[in-house]
Amino acid sequence: MNTEFFEALTLLEKEKGIPADYLLEKIKAAIAIAVKRDYGGSENGLVEIDPEKGKFEVAIRKTVVEAVENPNTEILLSDAYKYDKKAEVDSVVDIPLETKQFGRIAAQAAKHVIRQGIREAERGQMMQEFQSREHEIISAKVIRTDPARGSVTLEIGKSEAMLTRQEQVPGEELHEGDHVKVYVVEVAATDRGPRVMLSRTHPGLVKRLFEMEVPELYDGTVELKAISREAGSRTKIAVCSKDANVDAVGACIGPKGARVAKIVDELGGEKIDVVKYSEDPAEFIAAALSPSQVVSVEVAEDGGKSCTVKVPDNQLSLAIGNKGQNARLAAKLTGWKIDIKPESGFYGEE
Repeated sequence: MNTEFFEALTLLEKEKGIPADYLLEKIKAAIAIAVKRDYGGSENGLVEIDPEKGKFEVAIRKTVVEAVENPNTEILLSDAYKYDKKAEVDSVVDIPLETKQFGRIAAQAAKHVIRQGIREAERGQMMQEFQSREHEIISAKVIRTDPARGSVTLEIGKSEAMLTRQEQVPGEELHEGDHVKVYVVEVAATDRGPRVMLSRTHPGLVKRLFEMEVPELYDGTVELKAISREAGSRTKIAVCSKDANVDAVGACIGPKGARVAKIVDELGGEKIDVVKYSEDPAEFIAAALSPSQVVSVEVAEDGGKSCTVKVPDNQLSLAIGNKGQNARLAAKLTGWKIDIKPESGFYGEE
């Protein structure tokens, strides 16, 4: 029995990654509680489990007395000799419980503890795994989809996590077996295990993708100063270089646009504008309105972060963008309120 018990624990450790020592402590505690319940409710149970020696013993510890008042905690000297030839009054003897006496208790306790231990260990492993990857990108495999709720269940290592409809890129269809990159927004501990918020829409996903593709960003030569995103449609990032010999925008775009093209592919064709960051608000705002040209930027005199931008008449629509998207993303990127006007001062029919 002992051999099979310890072999089962070793197997669990290998298959589930749950330390055998962890399970043994839980099982010992559960058996001690069960013995206490079934043998008078006193703290006189003794549980020893030693996998190295293959030892699994449960005993009841009783005090040797001349007259027994509480049979659960006391034993006569004549009976104590059966367990310890050196027993004497007021000494303590351990009375081993036979397997048939505690076997059922041990089996039930072990079964319960192992189930609970597996759940707790898996939660702990999942928590540890995700916490170490918080604000990072992880690769996941789609294992289930829920058409009704629009959510997708992802397999990440040995764990599973959900990608809600709200955190999926609009128009993107995910199917079972697909491999996707997701951004770990937040990891929080709850009574039901770790709650992991994953996202394909978070600006952090684009930021991390650029850091993976652009060595100059990863090593700090180029810094990503700001990012604004409307997932599935368009993203703007502002970058600057800490080395006068390195072109920040060029480094992010890559030779013949290779680096940014990989990121666009990963995001399903989402357009990406890479612009040069500047400490000068006017320069930064002009760059943020790319791909349109800017004639002038007039910063409000009241000190508020608002400005009026003039663009060539034929580029007004380009500056504003479809449904105002280009202007909206530029405002998010810079943190400024931007009022766009045509250079002539006259608005065309568009």
